[in-house]
Amino acid sequence: MKSWLKITIIIIIIIGVMQFFRPQKNFTTAEAPNDIAAKYDVPMGVLMNLYDGCYNCHSNYTKYPWYYNIQPVGWWMAHHINDAKRLVNFSEFAIYTPQQAAKKFKEIKREMDEKGMPLKSYLLMHKEARLTSEQYKNVSDWAQKMETQVQESIDSAKGS
Repeated sequence: MKSWLKITIIIIIIIGVMQFFRPQKNFTTAEAPNDIAAKYDVPMGVLMNLYDGCYNCHSNYTKYPWYYNIQPVGWWMAHHINDAKRLVNFSEFAIYTPQQAAKKFKEIKREMDEKGMPLKSYLLMHKEARLTSEQYKNVSDWAQKMETQVQESIDSAKGS
């Protein structure tokens, strides 16, 4: 048997075996009592922008596309989602300390100003997540407002 044929067969077998090892999905049917909207004033338009552009990776409610079931794509996506939730998880935002929340709001503003999120690679397959310049600005302005409010509450607590 030719060496290229042996290599091809080995690769096919490895890819076939990989399909049996799937990562755990990031989805729950439970309510989100610690969602950002439970603690902070999030205007409906901003909340919808967060749902469309952010929640799929930055919450406990990922909607999975068909290609998630193909490994190693599923592993890559699971790693990406875990990293995203580590940076900010909108489903758990209410449990952040005021200092953490202020920092997260500042980071959200920066990402919106730079149009760094959603990631370009994500937008290739998720056209619904594309935000207009106005939507980026609305989320940025809201995040700035929230950072200021949280920082003022921190400062007033220190002054007491």
